[in-house]
Amino acid sequence: MPQVLLLGAGALASCSPKRAEVTPQQPAPTDRILTGADALGDWTTDAPGVKRKITVADLPPPNEDESVVNRPSKADRPAGVFPKVPSGFTVTELATGFDEPRVVQVAPNGDVFVAESAADRVTVLRDADGDGKVEVRSAFAEDLNRPFGIAFYPAGTDAPTHVYIANTDSVVRFPYKTGDTKASGPAEPLVTNIPSGKEMVGGGGHWTRDIVFSQDNQRMFVSVGSRSNVDDDEDEHRRACILAFTPDGKNETLYASGIRNPVGLAIEPSTGALWTSVNERDALGDNLVPDYVTRVQEGGFYGWPWYYLGPNQDPRHEGKRPELRDKVIVPDVLIQSHSASLDLCFYTGQQFPAEYRGHIFAAQHGSWNRTRRTGYKVIRIPVQDGKAAGHYEDFMTGFVNSEGDVWGRPVGVAVAKDGALLVTDDQSNTVWRVAYGK
Repeated sequence: MPQVLLLGAGALASCSPKRAEVTPQQPAPTDRILTGADALGDWTTDAPGVKRKITVADLPPPNEDESVVNRPSKADRPAGVFPKVPSGFTVTELATGFDEPRVVQVAPNGDVFVAESAADRVTVLRDADGDGKVEVRSAFAEDLNRPFGIAFYPAGTDAPTHVYIANTDSVVRFPYKTGDTKASGPAEPLVTNIPSGKEMVGGGGHWTRDIVFSQDNQRMFVSVGSRSNVDDDEDEHRRACILAFTPDGKNETLYASGIRNPVGLAIEPSTGALWTSVNERDALGDNLVPDYVTRVQEGGFYGWPWYYLGPNQDPRHEGKRPELRDKVIVPDVLIQSHSASLDLCFYTGQQFPAEYRGHIFAAQHGSWNRTRRTGYKVIRIPVQDGKAAGHYEDFMTGFVNSEGDVWGRPVGVAVAKDGALLVTDDQSNTVWRVAYGK
């Protein structure tokens, strides 16, 4: 592991898939759920099947002096090494050679759309014969502006008419008919004034914008992360929030606020509720503040920047906004602090065993500011009747080598038409495919 820098309180290609051997038997998971200090852990305790439950009562007090910079030392993927998944699952490369693959979404016909943010491009992959190999790879749209979120409209239909793309500063849409591998017309700007994420300020400058439609297709949700770590000045206007629009980009409303960086958005299929995956704030210590995944309450306030996880005041804003203290919503599922929870999806396929259906998969990009690394994995969050059980389980791990160097960083997750799970990885520039029983 590289040297850790302690800071004071004031600082802040190719498409040919390679098939892995079926993953060796992992240590059999038990029904035990790690709690308390054991749940906080780090990458050395990660393995498929390991379960964790973190509660507000488990957390230490703020410690601004326990602030570190411990960026991942990047490594090449070792020859023949694949991510680890539970017994019975198999990992393959669907495609590789991307330029920062981030969000992945699947069209109703099975085509796979990948946002290549660094290339300002959205790419389409097609497995024409269902053999898990990509036969077609095409640039659907180019000359974008750090694209991230992708959504098909109308949602929930077999014949969407448009592909919506969330750039860092705008939402645009392209005409679409099933099977298009290149946009048939130019981008139509819908929202042109989303606060830009290009300015890096004190650990913020969050640039990703996700997009999803309500089940009735009447509202378009767009996530906007904060510009800073914990500033409360005018530069944070219309940031650290989820905005709602009509599908034509008009009638903007504030759907929820106080959410530092709501990177991923998803709709829970049984209830139609909006969920988000959130990066919380930095520089309060190794185990504060936990990232989280939560159902989003309309009009809800989640605390940032003045409070966190209920009425816990950020010491950097001592005494401010007392009228908000009792309005702060505690999120549904707390995740190891600084894991960098990014995209999420609900498992709607039939391929995986029944106990996975309806559950959440969420990508953990990995820490840069924790003494011992955490994240670098995909987790599963059990959901029953639209409510999270409160704990989560490691599903896809193994992206950190024995020296603590990192060769993979998950970002996007989506369910393929055949029920496999797709995972983008912007370190190895790969789209992974996780299948069961194949």
